[in-house]
Amino acid sequence: MTTEGKAAPALHYLDNNATTRPAPEAVEAMLPFLTDKWGNASSMYEFGGRVHRDMEEARAKVASFLGCDPGEIVFTSCGTESDNHAIFGAVEALGPATTVITTKVEHPAVIQPCRALEERGRRVVWIGVRGDGTLDMDAYRAALAIPGPKLVTMMWANNETGVIFPIAEAAAEAKRAGAVFHTDATQAVGKTTGVDMSAVPADMLSFSGHKIHAPKGIGVLFIRRGTPVRPFVLGGHQEKSRRAGTENVPYIVALGKACEMAAEETRDGTLDRIRALRDRLEAGLLAIPETSVNGNRELRLPNTLNISFPYIEGEAMLYHLADAGVCASSGSACTSGSLDPSHVLKAMDVPFTSLHGSLRFSLSRYSTDADVDAVLDAMPGIVKKLRALSPFGH
Repeated sequence: MTTEGKAAPALHYLDNNATTRPAPEAVEAMLPFLTDKWGNASSMYEFGGRVHRDMEEARAKVASFLGCDPGEIVFTSCGTESDNHAIFGAVEALGPATTVITTKVEHPAVIQPCRALEERGRRVVWIGVRGDGTLDMDAYRAALAIPGPKLVTMMWANNETGVIFPIAEAAAEAKRAGAVFHTDATQAVGKTTGVDMSAVPADMLSFSGHKIHAPKGIGVLFIRRGTPVRPFVLGGHQEKSRRAGTENVPYIVALGKACEMAAEETRDGTLDRIRALRDRLEAGLLAIPETSVNGNRELRLPNTLNISFPYIEGEAMLYHLADAGVCASSGSACTSGSLDPSHVLKAMDVPFTSLHGSLRFSLSRYSTDADVDAVLDAMPGIVKKLRALSPFGH
């Protein structure tokens, strides 16, 4: 009940690119490691050894999900740590003359480390995108022609628009240019096929467990054997001395289960069901006058819709949606406290009248027709009301 004595509206969660509901199966898998199996996986005695074997079984599940060897998996605390490890670790290993190549639409977990490197005197090349959010491959190839050691760090799929970059092609071109290639695949894993390190020549890949229904607080950094990268966290021998700190075994085991489930979803039609829900939501919202979709509508994740409602503020729409029990966002969760317009949409040259009035809806395996109906029932009235109050409205 609310403080006014009225029943709270049903929850309709459509912000799955920010975080996902932990899968009950993943929670169940981790619980024994919070009760009976609480030993330290690095201990020499059998009580810890059993925990270590369970952790390595989970590592094998993650490796199978990514199409790599278990020895190439490093467990971290989150995707942001994985990105920082890849960027700073590779630049330190490659030397002070390293050029970093990235894009203007990256997540803050990549943008801020790259800006920090610029402040330290490192050269960073920022590649732009086209109006539909797709990568400017000509600018990318020109950057790869810069002499000297190079690190490429590029997202697989955009967290705001869902637009997918041609990572297999970009990684192959980086290899031909002698560059080290890292991809932030946080939004791609479990949501699209093709994230297979046996087929994609990326040197490093990072993602976060809480985007695929594992708990918050566990991440992964894939490091291909032979990749020059220094440790980012020092102080112990864990993770083969690549990442110090006592392993978070409960969350590692939960992540292993979540990866098993995500792998199955790429084969069992779950992604098609999610896409159909997203497309129904999109069609209904486009019936509102003057709305438009941001980003390429073919080369995008099946769960993501970024849509503009000109002349009104996204934050105002979110407040009204919350009153209807709908959870959505106006961009990245890591920048939600900022009043600045989305750097992704700015890079795409979205018009000023639409820039502040853009919302992101992102679905998951737990999304339902009722969730879509809640948005479609609420949004026409919200938009009409806010446009009537807007100085830019008609």
